[in-house]
Amino acid sequence: MDTLKQLRDELKAEYQTTKRFLEIYPDDKNEYAPHSKSMKMMHLATHITEVFGWAGFMLNTSELDFAKSGMEPKVLTTKNELLQVLDENHKASEEALEKASEQDLEPRWALKNDGHELASWTKYEAIRHSLNQITHHRAQLGVYYRLNDIDLPGSYGPTADHPNF
Repeated sequence: MDTLKQLRDELKAEYQTTKRFLEIYPDDKNEYAPHSKSMKMMHLATHITEVFGWAGFMLNTSELDFAKSGMEPKVLTTKNELLQVLDENHKASEEALEKASEQDLEPRWALKNDGHELASWTKYEAIRHSLNQITHHRAQLGVYYRLNDIDLPGSYGPTADHPNF
């Protein structure tokens, strides 16, 4: 079994599906949130684009410490910026997966806050988790779209708006 090929193939499929979702992103709904506890639509869409870079980041590091990394979420304001960041992050992860060996998936990778470990996985498990995050958050974005009468593209099959496979 070629685990890296499977990860690359899944990343590519999720990229293509996510790109269809972002190509219809409504620039006039950046501040929309369906509930006071929900992320604003642009923040959610930006987060999805950033997750596409996680596989590359995880393969090239051993951890992310929120308090010490200096990493801040990007602030994007347009559909074109979303698509650009999506492309950049997908490409970075794709290249990292292309260069990796099966053994590179075995070391541990940790998520920390000020040295306190929040989660730890093998790099394979961490990458799988990131792919799950893409699907999860894209589904949330689909709910935002539905609540704003935006036709939903298919993810893994037809939708009420696009009934053909």
